Amino acid sequence: MIESHSLTHAGIAHGFFTREGGQSTGLFASLNCGLGSGDDRDTVLRNRALVAARLRVAPEALLSAWQVHSAEAVLVTGPWPDGERPQADAMVTCTPGLALGVLTADCGPVLFADPQARVVGAAHAGWKGALTGITTSTIALMEAQGADRRRMIAVIGPMISRHAYEVGPEFAPRFTAADPANARYFTPAARTGHSMFDLPAYLADRLRAEGVGQVSDLSLCTFSDEKRFFSYRRTTHRKEQDYGRLISAIALS
Repeated sequence: MIESHSLTHAGIAHGFFTREGGQSTGLFASLNCGLGSGDDRDTVLRNRALVAARLRVAPEALLSAWQVHSAEAVLVTGPWPDGERPQADAMVTCTPGLALGVLTADCGPVLFADPQARVVGAAHAGWKGALTGITTSTIALMEAQGADRRRMIAVIGPMISRHAYEVGPEFAPRFTAADPANARYFTPAARTGHSMFDLPAYLADRLRAEGVGQVSDLSLCTFSDEKRFFSYRRTTHRKEQDYGRLISAIALS
């Protein structure tokens, strides 16, 4: 588990969990927390119980939504029945004892907190969610619960870095159509017509532009650090059949 000094506040538990320290084997070794993976379900549940214990919540209180690369954020007031996860890519709560977890394997996990208002959030930010406003939705929903964006802390966890994120010629125009200034997040790749995309920088700059008081990036690349992180792109390059999912989570004590 990796912690950010920025989120180390009384009454808040958080962690950006690595792939180490779990019970899964093979492609999923070892702390695979993705129920949507092809891993054994009981093993995944045991892994998630380990995470819950580190965050000092009950196993059933470690919650993750059905992530669909959207800009949808939901308010969480308690555990939901098994099989009834909401389709969303961010969660917000002001209820103690609930851990909000996002699953990633190259996309960006972003954990939020307003320690004074005691409101926390967690967002799954792939390129599509980042572009369409998942951080905007998370901030707005936190403010609806009494948070203030000027007091908010947002930490970007392990994700694919610019050096590993090559995109095709159709990709950059999606971002420059939204804002021509977004061209600065793309640099030429070795392949003609392709670019290297700096999603972490895009996320950090967007959070600052949205008025978040404190923004930090752990600057850890999931693709490049196989020992600690799962990576969808690394799996794709190797033509492997499946991959594990990392979990990043935050809770109010």
